[in-house]
Amino acid sequence: MTATSLEVIDGIREFDSATIFNAVVESMGGSQGGTELEGQGGVPIIYTDPTLHCYLPNLGSAVGYAVTCEVTALDPDSAKIDWHDYYDKLDETPSPVIGVIKDIDSRAGRGAVLGDGMASTHKMVGATGIVVDGSIRDLAGIEGVGLPVWGKGLVPGHGVFNLIRADVPVVVAGLLIHPNDLLICDRDGVTRIPGDMDPAVVLEKAREIREREQSYMKIARQPGMTWAKLKQIQLEMRGEG
Repeated sequence: MTATSLEVIDGIREFDSATIFNAVVESMGGSQGGTELEGQGGVPIIYTDPTLHCYLPNLGSAVGYAVTCEVTALDPDSAKIDWHDYYDKLDETPSPVIGVIKDIDSRAGRGAVLGDGMASTHKMVGATGIVVDGSIRDLAGIEGVGLPVWGKGLVPGHGVFNLIRADVPVVVAGLLIHPNDLLICDRDGVTRIPGDMDPAVVLEKAREIREREQSYMKIARQPGMTWAKLKQIQLEMRGEG
């Protein structure tokens, strides 16, 4: 993992996951829609699909390095390892960190793989949030812990709960996440900054996008603005006016 300054992390925290996605695309040389990237594999799928939900939006967003694990919640015979393997990694990884839990049970999602007790432990070791490819329970208790969470569903129970692997790549809601990937999580879902991209470059591009979008919205919201006027401004901005 390439070290990123806390100043850069704090800067990225100012932006939503959608803006960071746009910043990654523009940093790669693409525009809105990324048609310029077709010869480079197209627009990167570095964001989660709509099966992932933000369950405590009142607690805000989360930015941090991914610490991953795979678990089962109903299979007592699964080949387990000690839970300390996962929590040690959470504790050892430089802050900020985000716990990423993948349910690989044969009945994935039928049993909860996160509750308020686990959330308390994550909070204690410095996690800024938890992303779950599976189900959650104790939502009121997790809210009391003060840790934002993302998941695929809510259920009240689980069976034998085993840690199967830790510190491995996992797919969460269609997004491949490697250990130590930098994640931006909010109401829209999760965006991952590619590991080969400098977060400082992405941050600078995000600031450019924010300035550009704010300028446009200021124009669009002017009293008396009409579509005819706005269309002419758009044409002039494109050099066609």
